[in-house]
Amino acid sequence: MTWLRWLPGLRTLRDYDPAWLRHDIVAGLVLTTMLVPVGIAYAEASGVGGIYGLYATIVPLLVYALFGPSRILVLGPDSALAAVILSVVLPLSAGDPARAIALASAMAVVSGLVCIAAGLARLGFVTELLSKPIRYGYMNGIALTVLLSQLPKLFGFKVEGEGPLRQAWALGEGVLAGKTHGPSLAIGGVTLVLILLLQKLPRVPAVLVGVVAATLVVGFFGLERFGVAVLGPLPQGLPAPSLPLIGISDLEPVLLGGLAVALVSFADTSVLSRVYAARLNTRVDPNQEMVGLGAANFAAGFFQGFPISSSSSRTPVAEAAGSRTQLTGVVGAVAIAVLLVAAPNLLRHLPSAALAAVVIASALGLIVIADLRRIHRIQPWEFWLSLVCFAGVALFGAIPGIGIAVGLAVIEFLWDGWRPHSAVLGRVDGLKGYHDIGRYPQAHRVPGLVLFRWDAPLFFANAELFRDRVLAAVEDSPTAAQWVVVAAEPVTSVDVTAADIVAELDDSLQARGIELCFAEMKDPVKDKLKRFGLFARFGAETFHPTVGEAVKAYLRSHPVAWRDWDEEPVRTPVGTVPQ
Repeated sequence: MTWLRWLPGLRTLRDYDPAWLRHDIVAGLVLTTMLVPVGIAYAEASGVGGIYGLYATIVPLLVYALFGPSRILVLGPDSALAAVILSVVLPLSAGDPARAIALASAMAVVSGLVCIAAGLARLGFVTELLSKPIRYGYMNGIALTVLLSQLPKLFGFKVEGEGPLRQAWALGEGVLAGKTHGPSLAIGGVTLVLILLLQKLPRVPAVLVGVVAATLVVGFFGLERFGVAVLGPLPQGLPAPSLPLIGISDLEPVLLGGLAVALVSFADTSVLSRVYAARLNTRVDPNQEMVGLGAANFAAGFFQGFPISSSSSRTPVAEAAGSRTQLTGVVGAVAIAVLLVAAPNLLRHLPSAALAAVVIASALGLIVIADLRRIHRIQPWEFWLSLVCFAGVALFGAIPGIGIAVGLAVIEFLWDGWRPHSAVLGRVDGLKGYHDIGRYPQAHRVPGLVLFRWDAPLFFANAELFRDRVLAAVEDSPTAAQWVVVAAEPVTSVDVTAADIVAELDDSLQARGIELCFAEMKDPVKDKLKRFGLFARFGAETFHPTVGEAVKAYLRSHPVAWRDWDEEPVRTPVGTVPQ
């Protein structure tokens, strides 16, 4: 049934091996121990109450189990999205918790709709436009933004100011003014160090150990009476359906925020999904991945959740615990639901400083430095491009910074096609084929023949440059040009604008008695030229299968002095018998 392709979870259930059940249940219970503290921590980092982090974990896990194509991927609140959500929620909510979650839920709905629409339109390839240096730049910027938003909680006081620079300044002023709360800093600092140290041991649940230890210390010694902020009791019960109502004035920032979330979350999810697909020797459809992520976000928005993404920290936990299918996430969601119904007070002594430590540890994991050093060594301009993206996020905030990153990605994508490499070709003694005379200055050129290669698709942005370079090659020819042959194998497409400029070029060359021909042009490109009327204009005889055949055709019609190196007679050494 064709509709089943959009419900991978049902296909998995239909083919489910009963031997997997024990592994999925155990992995789900192990995963729960990490889902709870991380969900709460990322909720508070996003500017909403901790309980909503659990709501944004339960619903997406259940929905993704049905719509998601990856058997092992774990979805939920994510540190990479916290800065984006906070940049919308903080200035608009004015400290109102109900308004904050309404705004965040609306962003989840927008993000979900964008991802679903893109997946159905088979646009899963779009995130491939973000190069690695650009991804590093905006993720490093988001990591810095998250760090600066959580450090005040670690130090035990609040700061005013929007944007990373103002937050950093306010934090420094607060510390110098003696606002640091010693017990909170001690709890948060020790928790952070403990998590960072235990993360080096792959089988130890670092976050769980750190959070449980901090909670026990605060509860046992009653540190709340010394001013240590704690989570407090959670509301009992499951998330109820709720329509996220926002004002007209909120639409623009929520839409922009939802779009930014969709881009970041799918970029991360698609990379992580491909990594685990390769590891498990399976294939994941990126378009279905986008639909699954979108459905999870959309549902979260209507159940008091906020935008979510895949998790590069919780997915390995599921894998290490023996997860086999999406049922692992279902077990985790059910376990959290049981916690909220049966034991909502279990985490009431969880200190806010410890939650800040969890987010800070995660943000530190987002920072990439070593690979940027490698990029600087092999391609310096891409390194500086990454720094520009980083500065965009750091100076202007998460959403404008991501917009800058996308803009730079588009410019980077277009630049290679806008100003591509081209070459005049010649014949090199002892080397088959025709080669760039810029690389082989000793190459011989056929008198009266210009062999020109264009290393890009031919489209509106580079068509005039193509014409100018062809005419320049004609002017620079050591002999009066009679033919120009375009080596068109790298030309994968031609648009209407480029076709018209090629026709103008042909007119210019014809006026000078020069014939324009093509070699090695692909059939799909020829089909376009036929639709544009250019194929009939030039005639089939001007399209040659290879550059060599084009040269032979020129030599047959133009009696010029030319003897190729491979036409020299073979000399047999004395004392040998020819074979």
